[in-house]
Amino acid sequence: MALLKAQLRRLEAKVNAQEHRDRRPPEPAAARGPQQAAGTTPVKAVGNQVYGTGPTPMFVACPEKSVCYKGLNFTPGGFVALETVTRSHNLSADVDSPFGSIPFRQNRAGRAGEFRFSARQSRISGLVEGNPDPNTHLSAYGEFDFLGAAQTANSNESNSFNLRIRHLYATADRSDYGLHFLAGQTWSLATMFTKGLEPRKENIPLTIDAQYVPGFVWDRQPQVRLVKDISPILAVGVSAENPATTESGTLPANFTYNQAATGGGLFNSANSLSLNHVPDLVAKVAYDPTVDGHNIHVEGFGVGRDFYSRYNGQNKDVIGGGGGGSVLIGVIPKMLDVQFSGAVGAGLGRYGTAQLPDITVGANGQAKPLSESLLLAGATLHATPMLDFYAYAGLEQVDRASQGTVGGVSYGYGNPSNSNAGCDIEGSSATCTGNNRSVRQITAGAWDTVYSGAFGQLRGGLQYSFTQRTAFSALQGGAPKSSENTVLTSIRYYPF
Repeated sequence: MALLKAQLRRLEAKVNAQEHRDRRPPEPAAARGPQQAAGTTPVKAVGNQVYGTGPTPMFVACPEKSVCYKGLNFTPGGFVALETVTRSHNLSADVDSPFGSIPFRQNRAGRAGEFRFSARQSRISGLVEGNPDPNTHLSAYGEFDFLGAAQTANSNESNSFNLRIRHLYATADRSDYGLHFLAGQTWSLATMFTKGLEPRKENIPLTIDAQYVPGFVWDRQPQVRLVKDISPILAVGVSAENPATTESGTLPANFTYNQAATGGGLFNSANSLSLNHVPDLVAKVAYDPTVDGHNIHVEGFGVGRDFYSRYNGQNKDVIGGGGGGSVLIGVIPKMLDVQFSGAVGAGLGRYGTAQLPDITVGANGQAKPLSESLLLAGATLHATPMLDFYAYAGLEQVDRASQGTVGGVSYGYGNPSNSNAGCDIEGSSATCTGNNRSVRQITAGAWDTVYSGAFGQLRGGLQYSFTQRTAFSALQGGAPKSSENTVLTSIRYYPF
């Protein structure tokens, strides 16, 4: 019906335009442009439809694979996935690997292998779009998977895994001002993009592993964002994003940076939430030149953070943050893309895949943001229109922040007075502090499109990764290391 209405309005527009032309005196030939021959009609385009000089129809033909209602286009998306994960050391994890928790040899289960089937990375998504006027574009996007788990969820019989929000946001774009506003949950503005600063054009690693690659800078969190197009190849943006603080180290008495969720509230009472009263602030600039036919995307960003705590009856704020950048180069157009990215700062832990801590605390109750660096390099080969290969190498590393030893208690992160005595002894009851110094990984994989046609798309994926975790050295036990070999496979059907 929508298509028939659109065609009817298109015909009405043509008739109105023809009547308007018939009432006008003939236009002198000299007044016609060089591309407008005598007897022809000027045209204008609206979306994929072309119309005459009459009024633009309120409804146009509904795009393929969309559902249209009252001027809005709804495009469904998502996929159904069956995936496997095989690990050399058991992590008791699904298809998302907690890289910073690869077990040391003290862990009995960590000496055993692991295999799992999983359908939980399957996704449901939908995009709603509409144009109230020629210069305004409104949209709302939602994307959900099943990687959330209630406290009762397990794999014994009926697993009861939850539908989980990945993205849920709305945007308003004004083409006449080059302004783009976003409100809701999506990738942090600090996340690398492939072009400009447009939502749904983030440069997300192609891995099957849902935790991606160490060195990848990202968050998915609620935020408000404003982007300004300076030119077709230059954009700047700012965002205020939901804050959180992660900590590692011994906490002195009367110090608090988090608390358990209040019973009866909307957070799970088994979880703790950090104390925060200022959002994280992110600013970014993106530049997209084309050099000798090679598309290049360059960007730089900064993150400002506030770490909030209470000690001895006083509230305290400590400022942290950092910055970084990335570049994506089409080395061989439409065939080989190469990327490099990095970030450095104090208190960037939550923005890294390995989830190294943001802060540690001294005996005097002073929070100290941890200095961290993140690096990532990658390449994607589009071998054929149906087959892609990828490879990444990433590193996250944090500096030692010893805060001394008071009364026999070692404070800080990576304090040499800590004990790692039990880390390499199976089942040992001796202490294994094991503060992470670095997490690094190399990984490679492929995606093959087995079928693509009127009934959707069927893709198969294979990934291998080698990950190494290294702890700070201590007076007892040295500097323990652990590693993980992981193989993942994926079968995904995209019906839309």
